[in-house]
Amino acid sequence: MTGVKHMKWWGWGVEGTAFNPDDKPKLQPFVLERVGLDISATAKSPAPAFEDLDVPASRLPDELRDTLQGIVGPDFLFTDDMDRVVHTFGKSVRDLVRIRRGDFKRVPDVVVYPGTEAEVAEIVDAAVAADAVVIPFGGGSNIVGSLEPLATETRPVISLDLGRMSKVLEIDAEAGLARIQAGALGPSIEEQLGRRGWTMGHFPDSFTHSTLGGWVATRSSGMQSDKYGDIADITRGLRMVMPGQILELRPLPSYSSGPSVREMVIGSEGRLGVITEVWVHIHRVPEERVILAYFFPDMASGLRAMHDIAKSDAAPSVTRVSDSRETQFSMATQKKSKGLSKYVTKGLMEVLKRRGWNLEQMCMSFIGYEGSKAHVAYEKSLVKEIVAKHGGFLVGKGPGQLYDQKKFDTPYIRDFLLDRGAVADVSETAAPWSRLEELYESTIEAAEQAMERVGVRGYIMCHLSHSYHAGACLYFTFAIADDSPESLLKYDEVKRSVQQSFIDNGATISHHHGVGLEHAPWIEADISTAGTFITGKLFEGVDPGNNLNPGKIIHDGKPGITSNSSDA
Repeated sequence: MTGVKHMKWWGWGVEGTAFNPDDKPKLQPFVLERVGLDISATAKSPAPAFEDLDVPASRLPDELRDTLQGIVGPDFLFTDDMDRVVHTFGKSVRDLVRIRRGDFKRVPDVVVYPGTEAEVAEIVDAAVAADAVVIPFGGGSNIVGSLEPLATETRPVISLDLGRMSKVLEIDAEAGLARIQAGALGPSIEEQLGRRGWTMGHFPDSFTHSTLGGWVATRSSGMQSDKYGDIADITRGLRMVMPGQILELRPLPSYSSGPSVREMVIGSEGRLGVITEVWVHIHRVPEERVILAYFFPDMASGLRAMHDIAKSDAAPSVTRVSDSRETQFSMATQKKSKGLSKYVTKGLMEVLKRRGWNLEQMCMSFIGYEGSKAHVAYEKSLVKEIVAKHGGFLVGKGPGQLYDQKKFDTPYIRDFLLDRGAVADVSETAAPWSRLEELYESTIEAAEQAMERVGVRGYIMCHLSHSYHAGACLYFTFAIADDSPESLLKYDEVKRSVQQSFIDNGATISHHHGVGLEHAPWIEADISTAGTFITGKLFEGVDPGNNLNPGKIIHDGKPGITSNSSDA
């Protein structure tokens, strides 16, 4: 036993935990009305028994097996079907559909669990010497195809799982820095830091099942990045194993040492090497932390309010506003109101109607505050004025506390919908404030037109999730009701339309999920022909044998359909 825990092979999270609609009476009629899907019916497409899957046999040569086993020992090398399948895909809807169908184009031949950086270096060098492929694996939460081997790969494929390397190694209290092994999962990091009064403050949606190395490799953002920064801001130094050498970047506050090698590594998705340690900013656990809920009359008002907050002296930890579609969906997932709260909610809606609000356009916002009591009070007063200026008002702590408690549970809904014949996924982007409203409207329209073209009913919703000086991130969630063999083709039509809308409206192809295989067809449109040339030459120079996670970030696939898809 390795001691490393993984998510369920067929879906998100841990076995025994699932989304339960039984205590959410408004959800079934909502989904039936908007998508035409009866979620109260028996699951149409449950995950198959693992024994029914036809898993391709390992192609690991005996000589390479002996070499790898000599490095990590027999207890940390696996070629069984379950371990190999768990390490084949991430957790995008495309991954989940294919794994349920048993659509395995290429499965890693071996999974190894090194316990030290020295072992990682030996594995990488052995792989290069044997002309094998190395794919680093953290928590397995990736949703853009960064983990899977290329379907056409004929060389041995090694999945290098860093789960045993999960310790906070050192804290520099005076500098506010911590040195942490790359395989540490989010909860483990916060638990180890929290025992000593510190927090890293990085909480992506995948927090419970993603690792520090994965965050750095995909340029992650967290729910509190408005205060603590994205992972690129948090990361100050690192160590990375490359073929024949180890990169060491010291944790300096700033430097002018030529092009930033640190920036080259952040977001490189394993194409330059295997990240083993990271120096990160840490902060003392704040005296006070609160997330408040607000209502705005419409999405445009909410976006303008977030812009004004970003320009103000307030520096909230969270600035989030959901469009009316996501607000209605969120309300439909709430438990049945009881006692006084039922009348308060009903009374609030009546007040809004009397004020002339169109409740179908109403948008909910969550804004978080952290720091000393005086600082939090000051920030709340500034935000209160801005919210009022844009026609919004404070709802209170209750919804914010619920959001804070359930923020990591959302991905479980996707498995529930997939069981019942709906394919759901997400795409996120970032653009300047001047382009956000147009980007939002255009993307909603593009997705709905795509659904109409392929003849399916669906739903798309959006929220602003991170604010910056120059712009913000818009995070779109979309679903189509289709359980036919062509579901991925129809999904691709919607996904392509969403991604193309990003490009057409001056936005990026991804704000924090990365590129992988999924978004690579748009990389040239995003960073220019010269940008892809520079990136390609960087990969080629470091890895001339194409042994390090080949095909990710830059590949020749069709837009929106990876070269690995059964529908390509």
